[in-house]
Amino acid sequence: MPGPIQSLERAAAILRLLAGGERRLGLSDVASSLGLAKGTAHGILRTLQQEGFVEQDPVSGKYQLGAELLRLGNSFLDVHELRARALVWTDDLARSSGEAAYLGVLHQQGVLVVHHVFRPDDSRQVLEVGAMQPLHSTALGKVLAAYDPVAHSEAAEGERAALTGRTVTAAEDFEAVLDLTRARGWAADLEETWEGVASVAAPVHDRRRMPVGAVGVTGAVERVCDGDGIRPQLVAAVRDCARAVSRDLGAGRF
Repeated sequence: MPGPIQSLERAAAILRLLAGGERRLGLSDVASSLGLAKGTAHGILRTLQQEGFVEQDPVSGKYQLGAELLRLGNSFLDVHELRARALVWTDDLARSSGEAAYLGVLHQQGVLVVHHVFRPDDSRQVLEVGAMQPLHSTALGKVLAAYDPVAHSEAAEGERAALTGRTVTAAEDFEAVLDLTRARGWAADLEETWEGVASVAAPVHDRRRMPVGAVGVTGAVERVCDGDGIRPQLVAAVRDCARAVSRDLGAGRF
């Protein structure tokens, strides 16, 4: 089994060092505190500086933690807060709908499932927290692509694979789906990702009224749909849940 990478261990040690104590340290201080040669410490600091994890004061020459670490930390806290705020509401959604409820966020070129509530029956189910779903075919993904410009770019510019015979892949058709999603405030997946499975999702907004995630339910087509598509009561339940989470995040009424 491969061992730890020494340069990464040293970089992590430097970041921890800068996070405590005086917060601003010179090259000599960093090197002596960690038992590193000055040249080694300087090379790691320069790399961390180029990546935005460390900043150097132009006057004193001392180093401190950079803004990129703050951005990463805020991203983690945003997802953590979103999940925490959604726990009760998604539990209620699964109970009222009788279907599995999901909370997803944009991650790289897909949807990362950050919370999953099992369908409230005795069937065998697998926890999907941490799973990735496609942006272009799932209800969660369409919602993110419709409301989040970054997600839209990822979905529009990425590969839209035909996962089933119903998957929308053509650029013009996909944009029409997103237009419809924005017009009605929710998205559907009618066997576009998995045969026999349908889902509906709606957007979650934060206090800045920015889209930060999507919430939805997924289940067998015969339960989720009627003759006209997604059952209206499921659409209403999902939208109510999304609004409730958004209000808890400070978004106000939508």
